Amino acid sequence: MTAALEIRGVCKRYGNVEAVRPLDLVAERGALIGLLGPNGAGKSTLIRMVMSLIRPDAGELRVLGGDALDMKDRIGYLPEERGVYRRMRVEDFLFYIGRLKGLPSSGLRARIAGWLERIELPGVAHKRCQELSKGMQQKVQFVAALLHDPELIVLDEPFSGLDPVNARVLIQTVQALHREGRTIFLSTHQMSQAEQMCQRVVLINRGEKILDAPVREALARFSPRAIDLEPASDPQKACAALKQLPSVASAEWRPETCTIHVALDERADAVSSLAAIAACVPARRIEVARVSLDDVFVRLVEAHGGHSRVPVRGAA
Repeated sequence: MTAALEIRGVCKRYGNVEAVRPLDLVAERGALIGLLGPNGAGKSTLIRMVMSLIRPDAGELRVLGGDALDMKDRIGYLPEERGVYRRMRVEDFLFYIGRLKGLPSSGLRARIAGWLERIELPGVAHKRCQELSKGMQQKVQFVAALLHDPELIVLDEPFSGLDPVNARVLIQTVQALHREGRTIFLSTHQMSQAEQMCQRVVLINRGEKILDAPVREALARFSPRAIDLEPASDPQKACAALKQLPSVASAEWRPETCTIHVALDERADAVSSLAAIAACVPARRIEVARVSLDDVFVRLVEAHGGHSRVPVRGAA
C-alpha cells in the first residue's frame, strides 16, 4: 500500500527567500503527524504544496499515490485562512460543500445535522454564517473539511483562536477520526496540543526539517537532568542552600510555577542527588523535571540559529 503522503526533496522559494529547503517526509496511512515550527518557518507553504495550491520549485510530492487535485474528494483540508459564505445559512453552506465533494443529496442534511451535533453546534443550522462568532464559524469550516468522510485530513492551525472548551471539542474529534483509521497531518503552534494528540512530530525551522520523530522518542531524547521542587521555606534561601550541593549545577526560582528548578551536574547521579536535595531543603513537593514538547521546540530552534527567514544561497 502506498503512503498517504510522500515528499521527496521538495523546495520552494519566493524571491531571495527559501521558504522550504529540500525536504523529505513520508506519512504512512493511519498516522497522526504534527507539523511544528515558529512563525515563518515554512509550514503553511509546505501544506499548500501538499494540497497542490502552489507547486514546488523542485522535488516530488505525492498525495494518496497521486496529485492532490486529482484526489480532492478523498482529502479534507482546513486552510489557515478562514472563510465561509457569510450570507448563506449554515446548513445550506454545508450542503453546497457536500455536493461539491460528490456527496448525494439524499441523506446529506441528516449527515450535516449529525456533524453539527458532534462538534457541539446545536441550533445553528438555519442561522446565517455571519451571525455566528468567529469560533463557531471556524467549527463550521471544520465540518466542511470533514463532511465527505476523507481518507487524508490536512489541518492548518485548526485550533488557532478557539477558546479552551471549543479547542477540546475539536481535539477530541480529531482523535476519534484517527482511531477510525484516518491519516491526519496538522500544523499547530500549540505544543501541548501536539504532545497530547500526535504520534509523531516534524519540526521545521527556516524552511528546513530539524526533527522528525515519535513524540515519546523526542521527549526522551531531550529529557533534562533536573529536579523541580516546591520549597516549604523562603525560596531565595533555599536556592542559596541548594547551590552549595556538589551535585547541583544551578538552582533557579520560578515564581510563575512556585517551584525551584534545579539543574544537576552532568556527572551527578540523579537518584542520590534527589535524596541529597530533599535532605537539604524542606519541600512540599519534589520530582524529577519532565521535559515538554515546548522545551524541545525552543531548544532545537535556538540551536538551529533562531527563526529568521533564510536568504537564497548565492543571492545578493
